Amino acid sequence: MASTNDLLLHEAISHQVDMAHYSNGEIYRMIALLNKVDSDLFAQLTIALEQMPEGSFSTDRLESLLISVRSLNKRAYDEMEIQLTADMRALTAYEAGYQYQLFASVIPQGVVAQVGIATVNVQQVYAAAMARPFQGRLLKEWAQSLEAGRMLRIRDSIRMGYVEGQTISEIIKRIRGTRAKGYTDGIIEIDRRNAESVVRTAISHTAAYARDQFNKANGDLVKSVQWASTLDGRTTEICMLRDGKQYTNDTHKPIGHSLPWLGGPGKAHWNCRSMDVPILKSFKDLGINIDDLTPKARASMDGQVPADMTYADWLSKQNAARQDEILGPTRGKLLRDGGLTLDRFANNKGKWYTLDELQKKDAAAFAKAGI
Repeated sequence: MASTNDLLLHEAISHQVDMAHYSNGEIYRMIALLNKVDSDLFAQLTIALEQMPEGSFSTDRLESLLISVRSLNKRAYDEMEIQLTADMRALTAYEAGYQYQLFASVIPQGVVAQVGIATVNVQQVYAAAMARPFQGRLLKEWAQSLEAGRMLRIRDSIRMGYVEGQTISEIIKRIRGTRAKGYTDGIIEIDRRNAESVVRTAISHTAAYARDQFNKANGDLVKSVQWASTLDGRTTEICMLRDGKQYTNDTHKPIGHSLPWLGGPGKAHWNCRSMDVPILKSFKDLGINIDDLTPKARASMDGQVPADMTYADWLSKQNAARQDEILGPTRGKLLRDGGLTLDRFANNKGKWYTLDELQKKDAAAFAKAGI
């Protein structure tokens, strides 16, 4: 039978998949919020540029004309910060509640009755998470940095456009992009990607901090924490090296190795998708009398590190509906039919191959093998 620690690892991987889906939805909402302001912003930008007579360009005059544009740009990022901050408050409450329910569902009732499961103060955890920088800055500071970065790109593009003799229409198109390509070919697409990284990292930072505080509050139960990486083509070297490594629950010192914590899973780098999994103590470590537990409870609370399980191992054990949800129905069927392993779905940069690319890749491999 599976031990509590095996169950915790299994559920942590499943939870991380769900969190990735949540991040995708949150990114969509934040980018949509920014895009909503773009029409007004570029209308104001066009008006501003039309007010600059030919041959009168100067940096000071440009700065004066861009006041309304700068105000709209600030409004967009202020709204993003307000919404994201509120969402992180809700995420903190959700994550703390999820961890409590997870412990309550996998730890035998006989153990819970004697040791108990501690809760955390959600408001305190949220406030502390927001007061801690991720990748060097607080969430508010990242929003301000995104705002300043986009305004700088707009201003520099205008300057370059005037130097190169571009028309106002050409300058706007260069900055915003074209309707035909969904405005993804403009210079400010960089800022959308930067916003995506900030949103995704803010989510992983907040969720990881809530887990960390919950584990510390339950130090009587938690022996150590284990780094669990999402092992696929996009996994960084930082996380690959730490996958399966244990750290102390309180101070996160390495156990049996020398790799530093680096902020921990979910916070080690931009877009970190790793997670920390608690390793629970055995009933003996907890000082529980063996006679007070059923044989099943004694076996499940063995205190052993969970068996190695890669993301691919976990995915292969999921039902067809879950595999299709993660991979898409065609790739899910290929995985189940044994046509392709998980690592074959992505290139060495972690980008999914299209089905046409997969077919061409396989055809080339077969031809090379003489099949």
